[in-house]
Amino acid sequence: MTKTFTAPFAQTPKTASSVTTAAAASLTTDTPTDTVQLMTAGADGAILTKLHAIPRDTVTASSLVLLISKDGGTTQRLIDSALMEAHTVAATTAIPVTEFGRYSETTPLRLEAGDILYVGSQVAASNGIVFHAEFTDY
Repeated sequence: MTKTFTAPFAQTPKTASSVTTAAAASLTTDTPTDTVQLMTAGADGAILTKLHAIPRDTVTASSLVLLISKDGGTTQRLIDSALMEAHTVAATTAIPVTEFGRYSETTPLRLEAGDILYVGSQVAASNGIVFHAEFTDY
């Protein structure tokens, strides 16, 4: 196998967002239900540097999940979770953002070419929870 000694650098900054409303279920299997596709890594892979979620309405405490698929979505494996605290949305309060704190510029999630990330909430939210990702394709 030919080796290269030139460091690859991420080339194209991107953002992605998706909204979940239904409660994700069957997380103990490789075929969970009611997850939503967030992003797909480019042809040379990608690095995820930020992932957070924000509710669009009042929510109870909710377990948020991140899953990865390496086969076009057929198999989705749980790789991370974060707890969104209960919050009553009002015109006089800021809506809290829930961070998936493991990912940053210095500790990104490295994705292979074509990897697909899915997100979900284990608690339904009729008006939805918005997930937002910042990533860079190689």
